[in-house]
Amino acid sequence: MGADEIWKYSTGKGVKIAVIDSGVNPATSSLKGQVLVDEVPKSVAYLATKDYDGHGTAMAEIIAGTGAGGGVKGLAPGAKIVPYHIQMIGPKGKEGDAKAASSAEAIRAVADSDAKIINMSFGSPYTDPEEEDAIKYAASKGKLMFAAIGNGGEKGKTEYPAVDPYVVGVSAIDKSGTVGKFSTRSDYVDFAAPGLHIPGWCDGTFTRYCDTGGTSPASAIASASAALVWSVHPDWTANQVLRTLLDTAGRSWPKDKPSTYLGYGIIRPRRVLINKNIDPGPANRDPLYAENGTDADEDVTATPSLSVAPSEGGSTKGAGSSSGPTSAAAKESGSGSSTQTWVIVGAAAAVLVVGGAGFAVLRARRNA
Repeated sequence: MGADEIWKYSTGKGVKIAVIDSGVNPATSSLKGQVLVDEVPKSVAYLATKDYDGHGTAMAEIIAGTGAGGGVKGLAPGAKIVPYHIQMIGPKGKEGDAKAASSAEAIRAVADSDAKIINMSFGSPYTDPEEEDAIKYAASKGKLMFAAIGNGGEKGKTEYPAVDPYVVGVSAIDKSGTVGKFSTRSDYVDFAAPGLHIPGWCDGTFTRYCDTGGTSPASAIASASAALVWSVHPDWTANQVLRTLLDTAGRSWPKDKPSTYLGYGIIRPRRVLINKNIDPGPANRDPLYAENGTDADEDVTATPSLSVAPSEGGSTKGAGSSSGPTSAAAKESGSGSSTQTWVIVGAAAAVLVVGGAGFAVLRARRNA
């Protein structure tokens, strides 16, 4: 991806990204001035800036951290973060506060805001009809949504909301472009992004960084990539931003045969930014219409029909419940140096070619 080269073209300035997670601590050195606390709707503001395990804060830094004070410098340091704390079971199995917003409530709140991108580095094996309806509503409002595909590995179960229509599922790769062993192999992978050996907060004390890995940071990097593109092309719609990222993704297999490991390829925003003549395509046409169960000519700026065939997957979970973050697959202690700035620079162009066959239909029938 080449962050240093990317920043010559864009830093994500002017783009707001909603981080729906375990909350975001706006006081870390890297996030000072980056978190728009006052823009969180009061109805869902409970605990928005209280992050008990550091997960949401780590995602925010990967997206828009400035690197100040030895912190993480994100891929889109010019962007701004709008924080949301939702009910969840965190990485350590601790139940989230019942007074916090549900994922559906948070998604609807973002849909009615001017944030362009929604990052959801969390997942559950259970479908949630309210969450799915909220996602469809957000899509009708022009939001671009990214979610972690899950850390279940080769035989893992794909998690919601990555399964839901209009959500872009992201798998994790290392610096050589090889998919992580923990990254869930799935029909719902749309992009791959760096997700191994990413510095993130060890816990909610915010005293040191650990070497982490998971599809959570991969989702955050994908969200940052979209912000970089949208900053340069503010008049584009979510469909156009997504389409150009799909067209320029790093792959060595046919675009119409997405891989169950890497989807349409490694996300490469620089390829969009350097091409002054790139064609974003129709503003109101979903580039993933086949996967999302929509008609090729459907205008997705209108409210999507709730009659779209439901995604295949787990059984319905109790109302108002949602699982916690698709957390780091591994955390190893590492000192948070007061002088070193960690830079999320993305992955090399090389990829492990894992062939895909069969175009996805209703986001449920892609084969390896």
